[in-house]
Amino acid sequence: MGLGNISIWQLSIVLLIVVLIFGTKKLRVLGSDLGGALRGFRKAMNEADEQTSQLTDDTKSSDEVQPARDRVDS
Repeated sequence: MGLGNISIWQLSIVLLIVVLIFGTKKLRVLGSDLGGALRGFRKAMNEADEQTSQLTDDTKSSDEVQPARDRVDS
């Protein structure tokens, strides 16, 4: 059982080769850098969502006031 046609033995051999080539220290640093990048991306996405919701709220509140101000009597 594995991912598609890849067995667990093939995955373990690839993992062993990667560890032998790069070493555990470099892989640990790579993992922490990748985790930091993902955290930064999620933080930026959350901030963008908050700004969008604030702009939407501001637009809704200004739409309620604006028609009374812009009404022109003909």
